[in-house]
Amino acid sequence: MSEARIDLPNIDATLFPQPDLERLFSLVRAIHAPRFLLLYGSLRERSYSRLVAEEAARILRALGGETRMFNPSGLPLVDDAPSDHPKVQELHELVQWAEGMVWSSPERHGAMTGLMKTQIDWIPLSVGAVRPTQGKTLAVMQVCGGSQSFNAVNQMRLLGRWMRMLTIPNQSSVAKAYQEFDDAGRMKPSPYYDRIVDVMEELVKFTLLTRESAPYLVDRYSERKESAEALARRMQQGAI
Repeated sequence: MSEARIDLPNIDATLFPQPDLERLFSLVRAIHAPRFLLLYGSLRERSYSRLVAEEAARILRALGGETRMFNPSGLPLVDDAPSDHPKVQELHELVQWAEGMVWSSPERHGAMTGLMKTQIDWIPLSVGAVRPTQGKTLAVMQVCGGSQSFNAVNQMRLLGRWMRMLTIPNQSSVAKAYQEFDDAGRMKPSPYYDRIVDVMEELVKFTLLTRESAPYLVDRYSERKESAEALARRMQQGAI
């Protein structure tokens, strides 16, 4: 044992191995298209957060990804319906399917919309022993009615971290979104469009880089310790 490890009496050495390069850089790589779920935060007929998400989905597919978009219409408020509500179940299944996500929200009263937060709040932190969002990649985007702001993306970034997602460094904020789309709902050429391309490129790269190693990347000493202690208690109870 190294001298540095001898000087850590509070750590259980059996649960504190050196980083495993084989698990970090697995030679076995998935060959299926990376899977992305896109959520948007407005139900307006001409929803700019939806139009931005649709544009992002086109870019993801052009980069070799598979995309699905959740329509939040009919999703109940959290705690106002059981978790087996059809829209809730649809959302849960899509989250389980996805390897990465895109969250796109308008900024309303200096924050993400309630609809966006409701979708995120319906995503469980755990289902049995599985954490549906842990280790999955996330890109955040917002649309603004006026000048450029970053309040919504900053909030969503905090939520992504709380849900143990790998939130990519880049993000998108589209100012005066009503000027950025044509009558057919397609985004016009602009630096805002180019930034969305940047974000989607980065999301695909991070997803391809991490999807095999995600379980190992988010494996934590404290949880290994807690699991070992729980196992020891069960073994002691079985011996009584």
